[in-house]
Amino acid sequence: MKNKMKAIVKKRPGRGLQIEEVPVPEIGINDVLIKIHKTAICGTDVHIYKWNDWAKKTIHPPIIAGHEFAGSVADMGSNVHDLKIGDIVSGEGHIVCGRCRNCLAGRRHLCKDTSGIGVNRDGCFAEYVSIPITNIWHANPEIPMDILSIFDPFGNAVHSALSFKTLGEDILITGAGPIGLLATAVVKHSGARYIVVTDTNPYRLKLARKMGATITLKTGGKKTLKDVQKELKMKEGFDIGLEMSGSGKALNEMIDNMCHGGRLALLGILPSGLAINWQKVIFNMLTLKGIYGREMYETWYMMESMLQTGLNIKPVITHYFHYTEFKKAFEVMISGKCGKVILNWIDR
Repeated sequence: MKNKMKAIVKKRPGRGLQIEEVPVPEIGINDVLIKIHKTAICGTDVHIYKWNDWAKKTIHPPIIAGHEFAGSVADMGSNVHDLKIGDIVSGEGHIVCGRCRNCLAGRRHLCKDTSGIGVNRDGCFAEYVSIPITNIWHANPEIPMDILSIFDPFGNAVHSALSFKTLGEDILITGAGPIGLLATAVVKHSGARYIVVTDTNPYRLKLARKMGATITLKTGGKKTLKDVQKELKMKEGFDIGLEMSGSGKALNEMIDNMCHGGRLALLGILPSGLAINWQKVIFNMLTLKGIYGREMYETWYMMESMLQTGLNIKPVITHYFHYTEFKKAFEVMISGKCGKVILNWIDR
């Protein structure tokens, strides 16, 4: 095992990232060292790259970025007994304390002291990453490595989309970013009747149609959600809303178009201090649920099961780059003319 590795590092405050040679992570008795094969770029990584206000408050350089990955087991601590060298794995990017009330009750996704890889500790944009055995997902080797590398955002989509019963329901998805696109495929696979996806980005709306949207709507035009409901001969409004855009305007339009008793899952990071029509929430008896990450590990089992029963999320992956070309990859991400962007760490 070599002592040094290449990694994409946020070395100092400011725009950009750079490739550095850094030590291979050490592992403790309960840790697994993973040789990275593929990583995917997340919107969070773009925030870190651009060094926006969130990144300035959250990230403490130097740190290795990245939290979406797939790879193989390279080494493991002495307390790890259910893996072998070469096993294909991914991993839950939220490292939890294991001792708080929610962790002890088996609700680890609600841990108040969660530490995120690539955000609060070194991440996976490197030749190797080390995480605790409790965060390892021992993957079905039949799942393609590029699909496995996007299990993190796929899990966000599944957690959001399956928070409420979808069979036979009419669903509105605001935001056709990668997670909104994945959610489109999930609710289609899960038996939704009509799926309407809104966004400002024509490229991603075209992808949404590939992922199973019944109708896509470019926001800001003459056609409205009320017009779409008439076109689909809907009688009351949408049963389920999945807010993936982080747009206050989109959330308020969603609330305006929900049926009585409608259910909303909110994954997009909405502006603090956002005003919404609380009278409609109350008098229409709407349910609003905040979503963060994945349920450990029920969401992961759902993801694998859906892939094994025919769910195809391959169209959401639109671009591949070698990790040495990460600047081009981030430029594509920033342009918005993409779905998921993959960095290859093994072969060109």
